[in-house]
Amino acid sequence: MALIGITNCRKIEDYRQAVLHVGGDVRILDPSSGVAEALNGIGGVLLTGGEDIEPSFYAEARHSSVTEVDPQRDEFEMALVREARARKLPIFAICRGLQVLNVAFGGTLVQDIASQVPGSLEHRFTVPPHQPFDLAHEVWIDKETLLSRLMNERLGGADTCDVNSRHHQAVKQLAAGFQISATAPDGVVEAIEDPSVPFCLGVQWHPENFWRTGEFRSLFEEFVEAAGKT
Repeated sequence: MALIGITNCRKIEDYRQAVLHVGGDVRILDPSSGVAEALNGIGGVLLTGGEDIEPSFYAEARHSSVTEVDPQRDEFEMALVREARARKLPIFAICRGLQVLNVAFGGTLVQDIASQVPGSLEHRFTVPPHQPFDLAHEVWIDKETLLSRLMNERLGGADTCDVNSRHHQAVKQLAAGFQISATAPDGVVEAIEDPSVPFCLGVQWHPENFWRTGEFRSLFEEFVEAAGKT
């Protein structure tokens, strides 16, 4: 059984269940442990959502919208994902996790989509109540990518699907070695991947929220399968 290391966050349970329901085992990774200890015996790394990344990690001053940061978590997760990539471990990065993945390898972020991307869509719900699986907008998935292959059955020949986007930041400058595999209609990056390895994928939405209904089950199945081969 593949052991998946999941970075700790406030809403960890859906990530745990998404992995467990496709046959993986789980270890929660915490910044209090060192990177080597965290990766000991791990077959793959799942980077979770959460607060904004401290902008100094990509050499920018903090935008007024950036109010919650945890530099200790940032530093740990960036070191973790660099080492995981060096070991060629499968990496699945979700929401903030995608942003960590991009920044860790030299990319930068749009710190506030609403004020910095003219004509942008609403990428998060600002008026409650809403549910974690409420769909916000569609994404356009590039063909000939890992994401397109994994989503093939759900897409049914199309190249778009609706997602439960909940973020106010996004990729600005893409890290070297990565490619964009999905965008929103306003051009905001919604998925990236490293085509040089079997599985290194980041998505900006929250597929883990659908573990009960399975809309994005294939992403977790392939991730856990790849982790079982390491």
